[in-house]
Amino acid sequence: MFLFSKLFWIVAQPLSLAFLAGLVGTVCTAVRRPRLALVFLGAALTVLFVTLYTSAGTVALQRLEAHVPRPEQDPAQVGCMVVLGGAFETEVTTVRGGTDLNQAADRFVETLRLALKFPQSRILVSGGDGSFSDTYEGDAVAARRFFSRFGISESRLVSETSSRTTFENVANSSQLLADPALQQCLLITSAFHMPRALALFRKAGIELTPWPTDYRTSGRATLRLDFTQPTLNAQQTATAMREWIGLFAYYLSGRTASVLP
Repeated sequence: MFLFSKLFWIVAQPLSLAFLAGLVGTVCTAVRRPRLALVFLGAALTVLFVTLYTSAGTVALQRLEAHVPRPEQDPAQVGCMVVLGGAFETEVTTVRGGTDLNQAADRFVETLRLALKFPQSRILVSGGDGSFSDTYEGDAVAARRFFSRFGISESRLVSETSSRTTFENVANSSQLLADPALQQCLLITSAFHMPRALALFRKAGIELTPWPTDYRTSGRATLRLDFTQPTLNAQQTATAMREWIGLFAYYLSGRTASVLP
């Protein structure tokens, strides 16, 4: 399933779809099928236009971010925090040994803030090597260096180092959460990713308090033309599309009880 999902996403992401449609359209032109060529070339241009020059991706991502609201105040007490990986540039950290973070960095920044505020809390980091090559350290490994640099004792950390997907994050973390010492847990992940992660934990019969972070939208986006930031629009569209596909795929395969929890 891991390999299939990786290969599927290479093809299914918006810019890949546009390229493939354009390629098929070009072939149809070469074999003198003008009507079919027009359909595929038109589809390619439409996908490119929507992806690059509209706020459709941002609106779709915003819908996910709004589904699980974040509490307005910090909890009175925190027993543990479950933070899902995906925030470290593991291809870099594996070689350089640093703590280089990517756009999802706020997952670990927020965990660090709460860890300093609640010094009795434990931290469960779930994240292995999600690459094809399986040659990189996962987030759970890099996280130990990250937290140690801010004075967080390694005795507070619980590492889950083998998961490669969100489903594996939940399946492997669920076994560790059977420990009575890991109670009153927050679930920390990106706001757009929270619905899928929360749905999986609930399907597994584990109740965690959702603590979304790493917001990518203002919460006020509307559908409109946007010619000012095509690179960002493409990134937002790809992120939203991947997450919505994941939500439906998990529901249709029986891994979650509903598309949105």
